Amino acid sequence: MSFTRKRSGFTLVELLVVIAIIGVLVGLLLPAVQAAREAARRMSCSNNFKQIGLAIHNYHAAYNQVPTHGTGTQPGTASNYFSPSTLGNRIRLSMLVPSLPFLEQQALWEKISNPSTERTDGAVQSPVWPAMGPTPDDIQYIPWTTEISGYRCPSDPGFGLPALGRTNYAACVGDSSWEIYFGPWNNLRTVKNNTDDARAAHRGFFKPIDVSRFGDCLDGLSNTIAMGEIITDLGDNDNRAQVTESAANSSAPGISLANIRNNPSRCQPLIDATRPRFWDPQYFMISRTLFGRGYRWADQGPLFSGCMTILSPNREICGPYNTLGTTLVATMSSHHQGGCHVLMGDGAVKFVTDSIEAGDSKAGNVWLGGTGAQAPGSASPYGLWGALGTRANREVINAEF
Repeated sequence: MSFTRKRSGFTLVELLVVIAIIGVLVGLLLPAVQAAREAARRMSCSNNFKQIGLAIHNYHAAYNQVPTHGTGTQPGTASNYFSPSTLGNRIRLSMLVPSLPFLEQQALWEKISNPSTERTDGAVQSPVWPAMGPTPDDIQYIPWTTEISGYRCPSDPGFGLPALGRTNYAACVGDSSWEIYFGPWNNLRTVKNNTDDARAAHRGFFKPIDVSRFGDCLDGLSNTIAMGEIITDLGDNDNRAQVTESAANSSAPGISLANIRNNPSRCQPLIDATRPRFWDPQYFMISRTLFGRGYRWADQGPLFSGCMTILSPNREICGPYNTLGTTLVATMSSHHQGGCHVLMGDGAVKFVTDSIEAGDSKAGNVWLGGTGAQAPGSASPYGLWGALGTRANREVINAEF
């Protein structure tokens, strides 16, 4: 008696069906996996910010002030703040530098606060680097090129040159861009007596190149933004990470200091109409490769480590082309969907959406020479967003935002 054994297995049709089903399941699950990963990165970013908030509070407990945003040393005879120097940093250090010992970065702080001869290229520095280092644009000074994980958002892919050490967390200097790079005195940093200008325009939690204390926040620490999240420049023409240049094209509006002060949305005509996250290529300043958003965690310049509550989150950076991007409208931004993190003065971390009420984006800044709604002491023209950026303007927030 003979019989034939039936061979078991998949037919070609069955195999194709199984593959198709697996493909569909992967297609359905992949967005969920990506969303879960982004949620984890967003939580990590929030935790980084929380640690910085604790560092600010511990610093205040130790020194009765917050870390100064615009501090450091001047090499001998005072000179222009933008002049590079290996003998001092020209009072250009951000508040992230003195925060280091309170963020478990004592080893790096010791390198910065003591003289050193080490260089990035392996040579011996002569004369030696002074305590607190050279100007924060010097690539040969190892601390300035050090990438600090606590200063980086995991969702930001930026890495390496042409940046030095990057940061995604910036000091909030208020709701005015006017002379935001100068302090209220005329020695060491500038020959101009800037006291009155600073008193009128420097309305944020951090007062540039000046002592700031919790007691200055008359609106309350829980009502005042201390720091904001920013993206770092990827060299891709993103208008949130790079300043554009209009001088080469006569059809573009002039972007001057006074123009952006009187209309922070002055740069809108320079945006690519088909890609609103990017500048129109004809206005993009491709030679400005060393001056990207977040490129120097140690540099106090608003392009590198500062932010304002003028334009709503993830709006464009607006400013004239100048040496360090020192006067510009620089709002907050992130790679998180729909908004960005902010650190409040009381240490709380909140997520602010792009749609937050931000008043009139074409209204002029408050400044010393302003009149009407721009006069010193006026309410912020930028709605809830602007009010959150001012420390002592009697603009108290009574509800969650």
